[in-house]
Amino acid sequence: MGWVTQEILQQRYAIEQQLGKKAGRRTLLARDLATQELVIIKLLTFSSDFAWEDLKLFQREAETLKALEHPLIPRYIDYFELDSVHKSYALVQSYVKGKSLEAYMRSRGKFTEKQVRKIAQELLRILIYLHKRQPPVIHRDIKPSNIILANRPYLVDFGSVQTLASRAGKTITVVGTYGYMPPEQFGGYASPGSDLYSLGATLIALAAGIHPADLPQADMAIAFTDYVDLSPSLVKWLGKMTETSLERRFSSAEEALASLGGNELTIASKPMMLNARPVNTLDVLWSAIWRSVTIGGGVTVTSAAIYSTVVFPVAGTLLGAIIGAFIGIPIGLVNGLLVAIVTKIFFFPLRKPLFHRRTVSIMSMVISTAMAILSFQVIELNSSSNSLQLRLFWVFAPALITGLSMGVASKFHAQWYEEQVKLRGY
Repeated sequence: MGWVTQEILQQRYAIEQQLGKKAGRRTLLARDLATQELVIIKLLTFSSDFAWEDLKLFQREAETLKALEHPLIPRYIDYFELDSVHKSYALVQSYVKGKSLEAYMRSRGKFTEKQVRKIAQELLRILIYLHKRQPPVIHRDIKPSNIILANRPYLVDFGSVQTLASRAGKTITVVGTYGYMPPEQFGGYASPGSDLYSLGATLIALAAGIHPADLPQADMAIAFTDYVDLSPSLVKWLGKMTETSLERRFSSAEEALASLGGNELTIASKPMMLNARPVNTLDVLWSAIWRSVTIGGGVTVTSAAIYSTVVFPVAGTLLGAIIGAFIGIPIGLVNGLLVAIVTKIFFFPLRKPLFHRRTVSIMSMVISTAMAILSFQVIELNSSSNSLQLRLFWVFAPALITGLSMGVASKFHAQWYEEQVKLRGY
């Protein structure tokens, strides 16, 4: 338990929160101080219920991830031992920001046929990659909670992974999740076809909004047809994916994809849920400018009107609004243009969202505040006075409000840009 009191592991990984915990295992969200990116750390700790098989599977997961390179599979980053009261092993991998299909099932219920088909196509492409490895890599635990939906579905948690070479002449541990495991896996046997069954059961769960273990069975097969609203062709396809006999299933992920109609999917670099063009320069320019003008300029106009109302009731409100518009709108246009230029030159493609957000926000606050100070100084109503109090009231305070509002507008632009990157998948 010694690691709990440490803020930083290996002088590199700053722990931010614990995501999960079960019998000797913990999953942590951390920040890699070398790259400033969020990472996932999986910890396996020696305890009273520790089994050597757990360590073997944990090390196999690390070795497998290290050898894989696929955009929809977490990237291996590090593996190390921790010496504390109980010895621990840590696997560090890239963080996928999104929700699991399990979470989506709980919040939205059933998925549409179009969504089910696209998820199937994306996952089959991942399985083609895994099964074509030498030796083939079998996930053995495909289920909704192990698929993270960001802009596209990611296959995660390779803790049950097996290579065909690893089982030769050895006893195979039974792993998997009831309802998603094919019959042969209960006997300790797994093949590429076993992953197809698990994927088919997962897709049935999405379409029905019910876990396969809670659906009725007919001759040991999942009887799902009365619980889904799918076309006959997709029902038939799912039935073949989840055949209880390995010999009656599709022979490979490639065959399953071809039978489903894999050519309907856009090229692999496109997002799963949205077929849209990438964000271009005009998109970025329009987003930055209209947010700066409406949010930043709007706050400037409103604050100037309120300021003037305090001193000159009624007539001052209109005068203040005119002054605010005269200053806020031009500053908003300039700020939007600068933010768009910085975004396109330095943050396309977007690699560090948090750094982008902070950069444009701080830049906007500093530049807009300076511009506002100069502008309010020029048209200060009481320019003949050198009173510090009056200058603070009429120049510096409204200028600071202008700068802060432009910073907020730029932050909203950055958040919009991040969301578009996720949705449009580039």
